[in-house]
Amino acid sequence: MKVLLVDDHPLILSALQAMIQELDPDVKVTAVGSAGAARSALAADADFDLVLLDLQLGDASGFDVLVEMRKAHPALPVVVISASDRASDVIQAIDLGAMGFVPKRATNDTLVDALRLVMAGGIYVPAMHLGASQGPASRSASPAPAIPAAEMATYQVTPSFEELGLTPRQADVLTQLLQGKPNKEIARRLGLSVETVKDHVQAVLRALGVSSRTQAVLAVSQMTQQRLERRAVPR
Repeated sequence: MKVLLVDDHPLILSALQAMIQELDPDVKVTAVGSAGAARSALAADADFDLVLLDLQLGDASGFDVLVEMRKAHPALPVVVISASDRASDVIQAIDLGAMGFVPKRATNDTLVDALRLVMAGGIYVPAMHLGASQGPASRSASPAPAIPAAEMATYQVTPSFEELGLTPRQADVLTQLLQGKPNKEIARRLGLSVETVKDHVQAVLRALGVSSRTQAVLAVSQMTQQRLERRAVPR
């Protein structure tokens, strides 16, 4: 596995690189300190499996770099590693195509679980407050809990379609939303018209109590985190 680590703070860059390599000596980490160096690294070798990207870079906005990477390398997952844990930053990062957002204050275990989840095709976000009108989303501001490896494959599956009152087809659409698929792609995969998909998307958003696709991803992520927390409580 090859990881590109982008952070302009030398101490954090070194610490993250050492931690990742200590966890798995087979992981090859390329550490760079600027957006320019990240562009050069990707131009020289496009075979990276994962990018860890800081939002605060000296030579560019991390959000701009994220957009650039997603456009140039759409199959390359990018996880934001940031000193910020503001809900607005998390939402913007996921909306721009990040597959995860890990605050730098998170524990090593949380980072490891987040990376495993992303590499399994899921989306990782910390627990956060999405606003009073956001329905079933978590109201907690605490870090996301560590996720057992056995839960990884189902982490991005909504806790219960029945609880949300979704039809089987709406549940199929929600599953595609969680994978970041646009309406046209969902329509093609499910054999539906784009207009029908739009109707199902609106029904899913109403069921989750949110107003956008990004908020739907965040809401489901936090609903799942709450369920995992309940499972972890000794009975």
